[in-house]
Amino acid sequence: MSSMKPLVIVTRKLPDSVESRMGELFETRLNIEDVPLSQAALVEAVKTADVLVPTVTDKIDAALINQAGKKLKLIANFGNGVDNIDVATAARKGITVTNTPNVLTEDTADMTMGLMIAVSRRLQEGSLKLENGQWKGWSPTWMLGHRIWGKRLGIIGMGRIGTAVARRARAFGLSIHYHNRQKVSREVEEELEATYWESLDQMLTRMDFVSINCPYTPATFHLLSARRIALMQRDTVVINTARGDLIDEEAMISALENNKLAGAGLDVFAHEPAINPRLMKLASQGKAVILPHMGSATIEGRMEMGDRVIINIRTMCDGHRPPDRVLPLDS
Repeated sequence: MSSMKPLVIVTRKLPDSVESRMGELFETRLNIEDVPLSQAALVEAVKTADVLVPTVTDKIDAALINQAGKKLKLIANFGNGVDNIDVATAARKGITVTNTPNVLTEDTADMTMGLMIAVSRRLQEGSLKLENGQWKGWSPTWMLGHRIWGKRLGIIGMGRIGTAVARRARAFGLSIHYHNRQKVSREVEEELEATYWESLDQMLTRMDFVSINCPYTPATFHLLSARRIALMQRDTVVINTARGDLIDEEAMISALENNKLAGAGLDVFAHEPAINPRLMKLASQGKAVILPHMGSATIEGRMEMGDRVIINIRTMCDGHRPPDRVLPLDS
């Protein structure tokens, strides 16, 4: 390979076409085994690479970044969020960080809506009963769920994904409520007939569904705290397709166990890939629908993510600012 090509080290297996394109454009080292790199392998990668392409499974913290070699100029995250990367430390080291925004909006919104329906209509529970041979035929009182039409949905975080969720939910007949750092535009509010709540606490006390769609930051850790979970009605369903640490998971589990919440639809967890056994039990009882972080798992989405990563790398190599540069929160 030409010495002019940057050395790009990719930490996980990506779609074949993305890896092929990277191989054409860059000197690329791939992770064929598709298992998370060890800490030693990550250290070696940041010491030798011009560009590191990590994913959400890689902890690119200050300790790791401070071991980076002088060649490393770009951390091109294969993902929308960057809570796995210490962006501030990277900036101090002169390393640019990029992500892949706007790619997973529709996929995540689809999953959010799917979980809302699955919990309300007991879809996972019904499927398990078929598998276990427990279905003896139709009955007018068996496996009754709840209608979502006419219910109130409270969205925490009315960014791109939250707005996409609201558009879907509006079509399903839910009334839209939201809490955000600031109100959305008047046009969007009118389109969705959305009600803005400046107080998250006040919104939570009145919702049938609560969907968490905000980014994870130190300020949003346990945003849905034990105190706030206690504010919600007993028939409220919580949906989380964002990050596990946005919820006090132990408090949520206790509320579900004690029938102080009606249910939960979860695609993310506090200690992934480990799942709390109590949560697994709740899922077996039909009180929760849990999925293995599948919200962004579409072929189209992964391909677009790869394209964005490649664009960011090429732009950086051409001496220009990458379009998806992420700045430290205090900048």
